[in-house]
Amino acid sequence: MKYLKKFLKWLLIVLVLTVAILYITDTDYLIKAVRTIYLKGYTTAYLEDYKEFDNEVVENDTPQPWPNHKNYNSAKETENLNNINKEKGTIAYVIIKNDSIWFENYYDGFDEDSKSNSFSMAKSYVSGLMEKAIEQGYIKSLDQPVGDFFPEFSEGKAAKMTVGDLSSMSSGTNWDEAYYSPLSITTRAYFDDDLEKVILGLKVVDEPGTKYKYASGDTQLLAMVIEKATGKKLYEYLSESFWKPLGSEHSTLWQVDSDDHDLVKAYCCIASNAKDFARYGKLFKDHGKWNGKQILDSSFVAKSLTPRFSASPEYGFGWWLLQDYKGKDYFMMRGHLGQYVIVQPEDNVIIVRLGHQSGKEEGRLDPFTEDIYTYIDEGYAMMNTK
Repeated sequence: MKYLKKFLKWLLIVLVLTVAILYITDTDYLIKAVRTIYLKGYTTAYLEDYKEFDNEVVENDTPQPWPNHKNYNSAKETENLNNINKEKGTIAYVIIKNDSIWFENYYDGFDEDSKSNSFSMAKSYVSGLMEKAIEQGYIKSLDQPVGDFFPEFSEGKAAKMTVGDLSSMSSGTNWDEAYYSPLSITTRAYFDDDLEKVILGLKVVDEPGTKYKYASGDTQLLAMVIEKATGKKLYEYLSESFWKPLGSEHSTLWQVDSDDHDLVKAYCCIASNAKDFARYGKLFKDHGKWNGKQILDSSFVAKSLTPRFSASPEYGFGWWLLQDYKGKDYFMMRGHLGQYVIVQPEDNVIIVRLGHQSGKEEGRLDPFTEDIYTYIDEGYAMMNTK
């Protein structure tokens, strides 16, 4: 008993010292990381982690359910699709053809109404909200300097950084897109209670607008610009701009850094379901129209789905672009762990896959993981049997 008391005493001292060091070194966000992620057995963010964070509601209005296709669920998953679904932990696989649900299935205890984390699919929404702010006169154009909104970026190279640079991932900042390192700025941004402070600490180290470098911090700064320009919280702006007009069947949640600061994690973390995520893909497939009404300028839609830099044909403005795959061009929303809304406009097909794990990225020269090709190929194989 004596030794146990001594051990517990020293354990308490170590814990107190550890916490003190974390606060002194400004890494106290790791306490939240340990509590919400690591102690639950995960090494990175996961599909239902939104339950562990503060969230704000993105309201819906009048639901417009997707109609079922005349061949609804008449096909079954191919063997290859079944295999990858099991291997990668798919929770939803949906094929929408001619604006109707052609196939849908849900796995691992999830169903059509289950919420899960969008991760970086949220970036496509933020880019669209930027365009709405331009259309409504809150932002002058894609060429407006970020320094007009945040003077922290009004000197040196930073003064050249524009709103469009943020949307096209070409800010030139020193953001480090490392998901599994507890000390990276990406991890800090996910757990820090004051996200604005983190983002305003970024430095512009390369010439903005000259090359693509995927950086979640670009989207987060873009969201901050939109909020400052419009005077609206981003979750409210998403609701009025897209969530309600597109007839979403459910309200959704958007993670915020804390109740005190109330800043959305704009580069990620919209908790919704496959069929409501798919609506935004349909909007861009239809050149910004929804039920005959122009929701988003068609010229911006076209610009979004065109590579800005020839050296990086995989990215436009907020959208991933898979060009000339087996003779077809695709655009997609894409998120951590394999969240995808994949659109092929000529065939009028949208494929949605949500799940626990994506394909391997390490060492690949191809910017698209191998699982994406499988979800496309097997979806078409299913459709070609009918």
